[in-house]
Amino acid sequence: MKMRRGEIRMDYIKKDPFEEYIKQTEPEKRELGYAWYTAIGLQAVDGLSTSKYLKDTAKENIEGKITLKEAERLIEGYYEEASERDVDRRREADIVSARIAAILSENAFTFSVPQYIGIHRRLFHGIYLHAGKIRNYNISKKEWILDGESVHYGNSLEIRELLEYDIRMEKEYAYQLIDMKEIIQHLAKFISGLWQIHAFEEGNTRTTAVFFIQYLRTIGFDVTNDIFAEHAWYFRNALVRADYNDFSKDIRETTEYLESFLRNLLLDESNELKNRYMHVRWREKKQDIEEKKQDIQSEKQDVEEKKQDIQSEKQDIEEKKQNLVLTEKLSNKTRQHITDLFLKFGYEKFFGRTEVMNILGITASPASMLIKRMLELQLIYPMKGKGKGKYLFRRESIG
Repeated sequence: MKMRRGEIRMDYIKKDPFEEYIKQTEPEKRELGYAWYTAIGLQAVDGLSTSKYLKDTAKENIEGKITLKEAERLIEGYYEEASERDVDRRREADIVSARIAAILSENAFTFSVPQYIGIHRRLFHGIYLHAGKIRNYNISKKEWILDGESVHYGNSLEIRELLEYDIRMEKEYAYQLIDMKEIIQHLAKFISGLWQIHAFEEGNTRTTAVFFIQYLRTIGFDVTNDIFAEHAWYFRNALVRADYNDFSKDIRETTEYLESFLRNLLLDESNELKNRYMHVRWREKKQDIEEKKQDIQSEKQDVEEKKQDIQSEKQDIEEKKQNLVLTEKLSNKTRQHITDLFLKFGYEKFFGRTEVMNILGITASPASMLIKRMLELQLIYPMKGKGKGKYLFRRESIG
């Protein structure tokens, strides 16, 4: 069933109210909604949940009724007034959420060890005595997905050196020489390695996630979506699986789960993110043999399906040529420009202002205005993973 413009579907706004905000076309609300939604979702990595008061305060900030600093003060004051409100570490979850939202709403960031440590200090000041301090003893943590075993974390005597080495190696990495698949694989290895060091006594995953999000922005990725918010626990478990080996049980570290998470985050893919699939005993060897046999058949089917998909895609484009429906408020010239762009790029090819100028023979300013208008009409959306200023036509909004 097609949806008219301006019509609201009931299933569009899901269980969490912040999902509504990250779908907003207003940039400020969208960015604040993302920051709060991610901040709240990240508390799940330590089994924490936020209060209704926190969510209500966040909404007031998103709606522009209070500033982020005022929101932070209100939340901290809320717990100063009555200590009994700190139930199940709710105080920690609320205060840290507000601080994460504030950090994610800032543009200031340096890719460095002091920045990494500084994020931990800022998030957990007044909550942990060791906020912003590198741990001075070795640790282990029993993991459900490892059947109670632990990842081997960094030696406490070498943490500073390990952090500096990882950051230095990442700074020297030549991203411009590789494709997106390799970029995803490299990012998975980098962030899992940084997390495995486990520089702090507590709060490592939340600190690493915030640092990673800020870093991804500096290298051109748009991460203002709901992946971290909805799958924070999966993110942590994927880090665990990327850093654990037990050759005696034929268990090897793998970044495949982390790569699926990153592909959803950066490329807007829809890979299934289920925690149970990461359990070390999820697949029995007998089942694997059967699955491999089935894969041989499915690969043959995939070849045929791909052939059919190519043909159906061609037919789809031809149908759209005849049925491209645009709002009547557009001028004939704008309507023709949009149609020309769609016939050139379809659903699969991304484009930017330069391509619009070349295809339509217009200058930079009119091209920018046309792109802005198409975004307002939800005809196109930003293409993640290609840097800023690249767009794709939206399937459900055309025709």
